[in-house]
Amino acid sequence: METVTKRELNQHTATVLARVDGGVEVVVTERGLPRWRVSGYTEPSGGLDRLHREGRYTPPAGAAVAWPQHGAGDPISSDRVDELLAEARGEH
Repeated sequence: METVTKRELNQHTATVLARVDGGVEVVVTERGLPRWRVSGYTEPSGGLDRLHREGRYTPPAGAAVAWPQHGAGDPISSDRVDELLAEARGEH
């Protein structure tokens, strides 16, 4: 992160913006105190990206794992599902 004065930003705007465009974040000071921060703009891509930028979300450390693929078995009817649920609840 770089620091420039308000006057320097006023007199060398294109140079400062070129540095920002190169990925540098610039803090602008006024009378020696930090007042503004200039950073590059990126298109918003989604809710999780916004939360990550705000520090409110941490993405998983590893790569995403695909859902397991199960072999094609016989479909279970809704009556059989009801029977299994009743059995699990102890209603048999």
